[in-house]
Amino acid sequence: MMRNPRRHRRVHVIATATVAALVTLAVPSCTAASDEARAPAAPAAPTSGSGTGAPPADGVAEPVPEAAPTPSPQPSHPLSTAPRTVPAVREHAPARGPGWKPAPNSRVVVPQDDKAALSDEGRLLASELDIGYAESTAPRAGDVELSLGDAKSGPPESYTLAVQDGRVRITGPDQAGVFYGTRTLKQAVRGSGSAPEGTVRDAPAKPQRGLNLDIARKYFTPEWIEDRLREMADLKLNQLGLHFSDDQAFRIESDSHPEIVSTPHLTKAQVRGITALAARLHITVVPEIDSPGHLGAVLRAHPGLQLTDVQGRAVKGAVDISDPAAAKLVDELLREYLPLFPGGAWHLGADEYQALVYRDPQTSFPQLATAARQRYGPTARVQDLATGWLNDRAAVIRPSGKALKAWNDGFFTGGVATAAKDIQAEYWTGKEIGARPPLEYLREGRAVVNLNDEYLYYVLGEPNQFTYPTGRRIYEQWTPLVLRGATAVPASYGKQILGARLAVWCDLAGAQTQAQVAAGIRLPLAALSQKVWDSRTPDLPWPDFKTLADRLS
Repeated sequence: MMRNPRRHRRVHVIATATVAALVTLAVPSCTAASDEARAPAAPAAPTSGSGTGAPPADGVAEPVPEAAPTPSPQPSHPLSTAPRTVPAVREHAPARGPGWKPAPNSRVVVPQDDKAALSDEGRLLASELDIGYAESTAPRAGDVELSLGDAKSGPPESYTLAVQDGRVRITGPDQAGVFYGTRTLKQAVRGSGSAPEGTVRDAPAKPQRGLNLDIARKYFTPEWIEDRLREMADLKLNQLGLHFSDDQAFRIESDSHPEIVSTPHLTKAQVRGITALAARLHITVVPEIDSPGHLGAVLRAHPGLQLTDVQGRAVKGAVDISDPAAAKLVDELLREYLPLFPGGAWHLGADEYQALVYRDPQTSFPQLATAARQRYGPTARVQDLATGWLNDRAAVIRPSGKALKAWNDGFFTGGVATAAKDIQAEYWTGKEIGARPPLEYLREGRAVVNLNDEYLYYVLGEPNQFTYPTGRRIYEQWTPLVLRGATAVPASYGKQILGARLAVWCDLAGAQTQAQVAAGIRLPLAALSQKVWDSRTPDLPWPDFKTLADRLS
């Protein structure tokens, strides 16, 4: 039977009017905000780490044909902002969307081709987010996919984190980069419950970022050290310096010289546990057997190696570097510990050799002066013999391929002997004998690491006018270019400055407990992480950064 055409047209008009009325109730006025919500999204421009996204360039809604029924209102999303993390991400391209949050069916997914490289990272993230883990080439809605990109797809330790269509995809040119992407996702979820829509592209400004720990003067338990490693990993720090030999104690088990080992100490099994965890967290443990000074613990067991002056007085912590037996003992220790620390760097010490503090070392130590002339010629001095000691110890380590480090006051100028060019200068002071202004090291072309004792030295008990560093002071005043005092070197030397570490020194070991040290360095470490990841002035003011760091810790 045919429909009544007039009646049909009347029903259509009434239905259209009814829908229009409902839409009018839902959207009471045509404001800029409502227009923007209905407009097509403009291409998103990248924003800085903690900045907000720019609004779309065009806020005009597309016209709706008169004859078509108005659709029901759809959920709309504001332009996303960068995830709030410590350190802040360097670049975020915002987008419109719900973002991502863990759900009951969510998984961390690693492709089969990458499982050997990324299964540790995937399983760790899954446990932290309390979601599943799978090795699959077919991620589902709600999943987090980890994958390795081409090695040339970005600088070392970089990553891309894309949140789109209810999924997260983290890629990087290396395992460390992917791991740092998981740290960003973990912090975003911990801080706000979800990761924002859009794409993060991130990479560190400096390749060396970390903590230096004096376990010689104060014993720290393996559990405490491992907790610091986990804290460092979340901050994208990648280096733990372990100073385990000094005048007070020698803190790691030794097979070649058990007589020098102090109680308490770390067993080799405990050290292997520490280095294994560090490797999984992409942290290099850098051991330091300081010599030829700071060897008091060794000298207590080997007093015949003690340096004495012309008056027969012992020089604290110093071995006689003219005695081949001293070199033999130290080299035996270096060779013993090389396989215990599989990471890619080694610290040779070389600071504060007290023979060089004397006004006239040649007269005060005739045996050293004679040895220097025998090795380097008639114009050689005691400082040349000390430089030769450093080079000899470097020669023991160099075949391992590890990067070599020494304290800056162990590098001397104006002598016959010169420290090997591949030894990085760890700059901590300009006040010690032999120490020079930072520019002198940089002008020589030497790579430098920043451990500025004005900002980055956490010295227990605050002796010798040291004061505990604060996160605020590091965050607001310091950059990697500030190597000595509060003065920055020219930015043109930035690439030679490889990074920085916060240093814990336990001069007055009983001044703080392990728990107090952990609490005291928490915010300084967070501030340091920000400045070595991105050396630019941070977006957040210190109070906001502190609040964020407190929430994420």
